[in-house]
Amino acid sequence: MADLHLLAVEIMVAVFGLGLLVLGLLVPRSDRRGIGYVTAAGLAGIMVITFAMRELSGVFMGGYIIDPFSNYFKLAFLVAALLTVFCSFDYIEKMGFNQGEYYALLVFATLGMMLLASSGELISLYLGLELMTITFCILAGFHLRDPKSGEAGVKYILLGAMSSAILLYGLSLVYGATGTVVIAEIGQVAAASGSTPALTLGMIFLLAGFAFKIAAVPFHMWSPDVYEGAPTPVTAYLSVASKAAAFAALIRVFFGALAELHSIWVQLFIALAVLTIILGNLVAIPQSNIKRLMAYSSISQAGYLLLGIVSYSVLGIGAVMYYCLIYVFGNMCVFMAVTAFYNNAGSDEIRDYTGLSRRSPLLAAAILFAMLSLAGIPPMAGFVAKLYLFMSVISQGYIWLALIAVLMSMVSVYYYLMVAKSMYLGAVPEGSKPLQISPGLKVAILASLLILFVLGIYPDDLTNFAMNSAVTFFMP
Repeated sequence: MADLHLLAVEIMVAVFGLGLLVLGLLVPRSDRRGIGYVTAAGLAGIMVITFAMRELSGVFMGGYIIDPFSNYFKLAFLVAALLTVFCSFDYIEKMGFNQGEYYALLVFATLGMMLLASSGELISLYLGLELMTITFCILAGFHLRDPKSGEAGVKYILLGAMSSAILLYGLSLVYGATGTVVIAEIGQVAAASGSTPALTLGMIFLLAGFAFKIAAVPFHMWSPDVYEGAPTPVTAYLSVASKAAAFAALIRVFFGALAELHSIWVQLFIALAVLTIILGNLVAIPQSNIKRLMAYSSISQAGYLLLGIVSYSVLGIGAVMYYCLIYVFGNMCVFMAVTAFYNNAGSDEIRDYTGLSRRSPLLAAAILFAMLSLAGIPPMAGFVAKLYLFMSVISQGYIWLALIAVLMSMVSVYYYLMVAKSMYLGAVPEGSKPLQISPGLKVAILASLLILFVLGIYPDDLTNFAMNSAVTFFMP
């Protein structure tokens, strides 16, 4: 109980989520928009406290790790959740129901991600993963009047259950081979006994389970349909935060428990990275729906993040951490603009973005510059993030892998600029009016753009935080 202060952030998030459920029951229907403002204020307050505790370290009950690595990811989750709330105000109000439940589910999904980032043993890791997955299943199907949303929820439930079963089977094999569920102890047993058939098979099942969560090829089949059908703010949160959480857990397991099998799993990660980068970028080209385009873009981004895992170095893990936060701002900026456009036009088709630069210069600029950051074009922050990832694999001798990644980044510029071409060179549709954007969403979009520019020009503080946190996994 003396170490209970280590769980301060998780306790605050859990209590806040329960409070939102109660608030949703008590507040009159006409005033429920205010629940969104309360959620934004609460998440902002928790984020400030988490930042103040970013250097806190300790282990709770031998299996829950609080360190700069987990604190970094918790900040990323809270930033993504806060931007999602700003993105949700008008969208959820138009649904006209269950606003309290919606915001509470967002908070509980954030709690599940935090458990994933800090879990030092397999049981709490699986519980965190299921908490995150179940809440996203509900959120994906939250738009009750939209058949696509219902389809997205069902697909995510079915495929999510299958991936969870695969992951759980892998966890059981690892436990059976080592006799412990504590990640550090698994690493010690594996180092002493070497790779065994059961441990190797468990590692393969774990890799398959995590690959589903990060939407790596060939485990990506759920991503485009769920991204298209889910409510746009949910798609935004799912595309950034759940991916970052899965990478945090993956790093803990493979670098902490299965480091002894590095020579085996690194080859599998190389294959996944190559397939994911190539397929994600090439299949994005013919997409006509911007949410499906961003789904395949998200798949390719997972491939770039896998480069840091392949490098098996401090630079690689630090680059993954840095890229995850930059990806939060870049992808959320695009989806906030997409949500604002949908709130006005009711469409996610790229052809309907024609002439957007004259109808809303802010939304057009937000999509353009955020996509340039995702493509890795300087001076946007995405350039620095991709540079670190490419440097990490080059430093380990995988020059050919970096060349493939650079080539595919050039391909991504093409399909991102297809959207820009429609926005800036297309004619304004007859009878169209200037788009209305809520003040809160304007502020969130402008803040995200500013951060992408600032971190692209001056990334030192964030990269130092990420690199210093990554050292944890290579200390004796």
